[in-house]
This record gives sequence, C-alpha cells and structure tokens, in this order.
Amino acid sequence: MAPGVSAPIYTRDILRLAASLGEPAVLDRIDGEVELRSKTCGSRVSVAVTLDGGRVTAVSQRVAACAFGQAATALMLAGAVGRDEAGARTALAGVERWLKGDDAAAAAWPDLVVLAPARSRSGRHGAILLPFQALLGAIEAASEAQG
Repeated sequence: MAPGVSAPIYTRDILRLAASLGEPAVLDRIDGEVELRSKTCGSRVSVAVTLDGGRVTAVSQRVAACAFGQAATALMLAGAVGRDEAGARTALAGVERWLKGDDAAAAAWPDLVVLAPARSRSGRHGAILLPFQALLGAIEAASEAQG
C-alpha cells in the first residue's frame, strides 16, 4: 500500500458477512426479545430468542446498521445457538476486550478477527457490540419471563 494511504475500512470479508444477513427468521416461539440502539452511531438491532433449558435453540434478528454492525450481527447469529446467559455474558466481555486490543480475546466468538479493521476505529465499536448486547438482553428477558 502506498505511503499515506490507509487500509480500507470495509474489507471484502466484512462486506460479504454484512450481505449474508437474510430476512429475520420466523421463530415458533419467542421466549425473549430486545431492541437496542447505539448512542454513538444510531445503529439498531433487535434480537429474539427461543430457549430450551436456558440455552438458545433459535434466534432471529432485525438490523439497521452500518456494514460493521451487519457483519457483527451475522457473526453473532452464526454462534448464538447453544449459548446460555453466562456464555453470552462472557462472550460479550471478550468482544469488548478484543476491540480494546486484547488479541487473545478473539477466541470469545468464532471469526471475530474478520472485524479487525474496526479495532482502531472506536466510533464503530458500538455497532459491533450491539448484536452481542442484544443477544444477552434477549436471553435475560427470556430468563426473567420464565421465572
């Protein structure tokens, strides 16, 4: 890359992930649902979950976000099934640490490193964290509703 030219913000992999989001899944049963909005960028993510034994068995989403937020939502969807509240909370903390520079925390979620161009752009962190926060919020809402 020529001196003074910065790397592209949206890589081909990020754009592919963002484009991979389909229509929200129709769930047979919604146990918990939450809609969150990022104060930093205005992105919105709504996540609904079905739980069995406290673990996610199905997940659906609605997203109005930049390519980073859409790509992060696609990653969240790919790894959400099987997670419980503690696992979602631990993963969210790992994503936060990774965004702040902890390379080892990339293990918090499969394929998180695809979003690496956003690590140096703190203004994009809110959009990336939103789907993981929404997943945790939906699981918490389901747990509260169940009891």
